[in-house]
Amino acid sequence: MPVTRRGFLKLGVSASAFTIVPSRVLGRAAPSNKIVMGMIGVGGMGMANMDAFLGLHDVVVKAVCDVNAAKMAAAKVRVDAHYSNRDCETVGDFRELCGRADIDAVMIATPDHWHAPMGLCAADQGKGIFGETPFTHTYEEGRLLADAAARHACFWQAGNGQRAEPRFRAAVAAVRSGVIGRVARVEIGLPGGGRGPACGCADSVIPDFHWRWVSACGGGALADGIGRYGDTALWGAGRSDEPFSVEGCGEYPRDGLYDTATTFRFHCVYRDGMELVVADGGRLEKGIGVRWFGPDGAWVWVTNGALEASSPDLLATVKAWPLEPCEGLHRDFIACVKSRRATLAPAEPARLAAALGQTGDRAMRG
Repeated sequence: MPVTRRGFLKLGVSASAFTIVPSRVLGRAAPSNKIVMGMIGVGGMGMANMDAFLGLHDVVVKAVCDVNAAKMAAAKVRVDAHYSNRDCETVGDFRELCGRADIDAVMIATPDHWHAPMGLCAADQGKGIFGETPFTHTYEEGRLLADAAARHACFWQAGNGQRAEPRFRAAVAAVRSGVIGRVARVEIGLPGGGRGPACGCADSVIPDFHWRWVSACGGGALADGIGRYGDTALWGAGRSDEPFSVEGCGEYPRDGLYDTATTFRFHCVYRDGMELVVADGGRLEKGIGVRWFGPDGAWVWVTNGALEASSPDLLATVKAWPLEPCEGLHRDFIACVKSRRATLAPAEPARLAAALGQTGDRAMRG
């Protein structure tokens, strides 16, 4: 059903003012209505997320956790340098961190196969959760974690920055409003390739182990991109269901440790007839990005750094679409933990996006 401009703007817009936070939301050590956070996984994305939270005036980063002692120590140094009168704690076990009463929320940025165990632990402890994409490593884990987030009324923010980026938001808002009519087809182009560097043997030491390209730990380029572009595609199409038919083909390495798809393309059909195609960018006309088609062929396409449409008039309409400001995922997450409202990138949409990649991978593997 078409969504009005007003209706869209009510979905996930950052609050301009915060309500008073109930005492049950804040940790006992939280001064001046600050949200106290713990960081779980402080590698590349984890460190970037931590820096973003450190930049918020109403957040205190109190503890960091990582299996890699060097990364955890580096994160502590960065936090301590940010605060003049605090000593960031290092915690070796995520379960200990999640169980602490003085932690209000956690950030999770770990290899994919840890997303579900850590998310479930944090949800069970009533924490707000900022979790990197994909939502979980497997389809079954996704259902368990989404159910747990709902059961515990957990404030989950998925790390899809496209939900806060004006170009993507304008494209989604316009498509949801009906500017191309009912969405009949969606194309999702993702980066392809990637199988990890040569490591010599399956029992390579941890520093040389690139988990993303090992199916036991990650999902390769497909899982890496579907949590962002897949989420944006489903958001624009207004989908809250899963396809009933998925088929496709991909290429998988047959030797060595790294075994995730290097090329892929799969086709999904929904019960109302909408079609959705996911492929590595070289297999789609527009390459990497999301393109929504209406029944008469009109389309809107968006990617990082570009926004296009099937006609100049349609493009002008999309570019001029009025949007209230969004201050970003991290700011929105803290606002939601404080005000008890829905996040910009909730758990169930994040699950649906990850499920696209998971079911597509199963279909391609046969």
